[in-house]
Amino acid sequence: MKKISILLLFFAFSACQKDFLEKKPIVGITEENFYRTEADAIAAVNAAYATLQFQISPAGHFRWFWGDIMSDDAVKGGSGDNDVNSLLQLETFLGPTNTDLLESEWGANYEGIYRANVVLEKVPAISMDDDLKARILGEAKFIRAWNFYNLVTMFGGVPLADRVLAPSEYNLPRASADEVWALIEKDLTEASADLWLRSEYSAADLGRITKGAAQALLVKTYLWRQKWQEAKTVAAEIIASNEYELTPNYADIFTIDGENNSESVFEIQYMNASGGNWGKNNANEGSFTNVFQRARGQFAGFGFNIPTQNFVDEFFKEGFEDPRLKSTVFRVGEPMGDRGTFTLAATGDMPHVFYPKKYFNSKTEDAPFGDPSPNGGSNDRVIRFSDVLLMHAEAAFQSGDEAAARISLNRVRARVNIPAVNASGTALLDAIYRERRIELGLEAHRFFDLVRTGRAPQVLGSLGFTAGTHELFPIPQSQILATNGVLRQNPGY
Repeated sequence: MKKISILLLFFAFSACQKDFLEKKPIVGITEENFYRTEADAIAAVNAAYATLQFQISPAGHFRWFWGDIMSDDAVKGGSGDNDVNSLLQLETFLGPTNTDLLESEWGANYEGIYRANVVLEKVPAISMDDDLKARILGEAKFIRAWNFYNLVTMFGGVPLADRVLAPSEYNLPRASADEVWALIEKDLTEASADLWLRSEYSAADLGRITKGAAQALLVKTYLWRQKWQEAKTVAAEIIASNEYELTPNYADIFTIDGENNSESVFEIQYMNASGGNWGKNNANEGSFTNVFQRARGQFAGFGFNIPTQNFVDEFFKEGFEDPRLKSTVFRVGEPMGDRGTFTLAATGDMPHVFYPKKYFNSKTEDAPFGDPSPNGGSNDRVIRFSDVLLMHAEAAFQSGDEAAARISLNRVRARVNIPAVNASGTALLDAIYRERRIELGLEAHRFFDLVRTGRAPQVLGSLGFTAGTHELFPIPQSQILATNGVLRQNPGY
């Protein structure tokens, strides 16, 4: 099976309330008779996996909202300024604290944390195969770590819900960012020890979290915390595992056939099964990214995440057109799959001369029945092996090993047949940063890379970014009100 079948076990995640007669149900599944078998454990972790797919719950909160549109790589787009205006305010660093975009991001991450916590609380007592149990617990630890990673990189310190909370604990204060990072490190270190290698999963489990995925997210965590030697060591372990290799043709990565390919380390699974509808993302197995990023007009999209001229210019700065541009951006005059040739008139006379290409889908790839808009089939490529190589290059450089940094950097460049970098010192580090922008362009990395490396004030200052404030997003005002002020707002908002 190409996709994991997701079971939404609502009954498993709410306390079983007795009715006023205190009668036991004659038939059916309750919390008291669930979590007994191996199948129950698998179903529970599958429900935690389902939260990875959330994109509209209830408002949009795509990874590319934060990583691309907030950066210098893309602008909001849409039909105009009033189309998701709060996103325009965020990207111009005038962001409101009461937007449903941030509320939905916050809620989706905590839903994922909650479901992972349920697995970690209930599954250890189940009598089942020990290796499978360890794997399931490792998957749950990764899912919890991933959601906390999203929260801490966006909001800083957040409530540390490291267990299933009692009602009396719902108003947790914010933990420090260091405390959140420490839990992420702990979860990923333990998950890395127990998760299976990619090659050890059966075809039916394709898309599950692997040892390499946990290690790669741990490398990202070490880079954020500037633990350079630790990052270098773990990245080197992933490389030496021989579980991953660069796809020979860069253009193949984002095709349907390129899903879960040889360089896929962490990929969120979607399918075009017409399983969900607008406003019901919790029941979706399809992606909204396809329709949101396609051009308007005859291309039947919403036209968001528009590449900037600054981003496109980056592909020409070595005196030639980097071959990855044609797989990253549509330009006027180019065919957009089987939907027609890109002209301004074909988009309804929208003013944009570039559109994102990586998550474009042809009409023949639409959901076969029902509304195709909320049911795109493109998987979200979250961590690729080239990302691991470039993280290794950065960590190696910061650890004083420039030779190793150049090897990993040039391995990425060799895939697209462009000249090797022989620089050293600051020029080498700049080359690594630039390679990340091009190789991983429009994959939701850029804003966070700029913040993590301290370059955001310089790069984004002309767009309104203010140091000391805009490294973090505002805590949703709804959460501050719901906790009667126990949660405090980030500085500057």
